[in-house]
Amino acid sequence: MDYIICAVIGYFVGTINPSFFLAKLNGVDIKKKGSGNAGASNVIILFGKLAGLICAVLDILKAYLAIRLTQMLFPDLREALAVTGVCCIIGHIFPFYMHFKGGKGLACLGGMILAFNWRVFLIMLFGAVVIALITDYLCFVPVTASSVFPVVYGVMRRSYRGTFILSIAAIVIFLRHLENFRRMRTGTEMRFSYLWKPEAEIARIAGNVDESEDAVNEHFLR
Repeated sequence: MDYIICAVIGYFVGTINPSFFLAKLNGVDIKKKGSGNAGASNVIILFGKLAGLICAVLDILKAYLAIRLTQMLFPDLREALAVTGVCCIIGHIFPFYMHFKGGKGLACLGGMILAFNWRVFLIMLFGAVVIALITDYLCFVPVTASSVFPVVYGVMRRSYRGTFILSIAAIVIFLRHLENFRRMRTGTEMRFSYLWKPEAEIARIAGNVDESEDAVNEHFLR
């Protein structure tokens, strides 16, 4: 029953989507603009870097606080972090009020890692930046991080059960990013370098979809 309560808290906290609500306040359906993803990366495309950063921080905090809450409620529950964190990610990706089409879970994963160990969080954050810069695609970061963290958790906690639970999130995150890998094959996936050279990215994608830059820009921006 304690684990069920952790799962319920994690899921419903995870469904709180700042990116979705920010877009709504600006009269935009975030699932029909930009990348179509209800997450911080799409907020950057639609509303700028500062707005995207705020949404990312809020997503990190919601997972972190949900885990801290369940750890406070159930201090002796060994896998409270794993169960709450995984369900928070699932809630973010599959929110009931958005027809189960939410974000992609990266920031919530970061919040779970932060709740686990801030040093591990900083190390993995550095690794995430390196991966994003080398590959020039953000989608490699959540897939890699969600695969590595269960192993790190299992070794540090000496918990095979925890590794198994966290692997569920890794599978869900991988499946959620399949569309990104498909877009990479067609050359229409937004590169990480969009952050500092958006015009070049718009031109590249326009060339790959045989549309004008104005049409692509209208799709990706307000």
